[in-house]
Amino acid sequence: MNTLKHILGLALMLLLAFSCKNETKAEVKTVEVATETAKELDPNATYAKAEFTIDGMTCEIGCAKTIEKKIAKMEGVKYAKVDFDKKLAMVEYNEAKVTPNTLEETVTNVADIYKVSNMKTVDNFSVSQ
Repeated sequence: MNTLKHILGLALMLLLAFSCKNETKAEVKTVEVATETAKELDPNATYAKAEFTIDGMTCEIGCAKTIEKKIAKMEGVKYAKVDFDKKLAMVEYNEAKVTPNTLEETVTNVADIYKVSNMKTVDNFSVSQ
């Protein structure tokens, strides 16, 4: 008799557990996100392209993307891309506002482990944008 009570109790608990379908629909909320204002580029400015090697990067997201974002936020930078696999940074910048030295300082200020080398001005980037 005790066994029958345990089996019925277990069956009742399983029935309640699996028959209770709390099907609530997900609530959709619209959230406004602050977007960065677009940089105003001077149409009369002279833009130069620079490529340089960055040593010390250990990962694509934490290192390369962080450096890329820091460079891209600099006033006068039109384009910035950091290729983690090739350890290569490609930057297009306004020569009146940015110099190769300020690019190097920006990279080394992200972290002390990053070292810039082989800084050169190019007509076209060696890796496609």
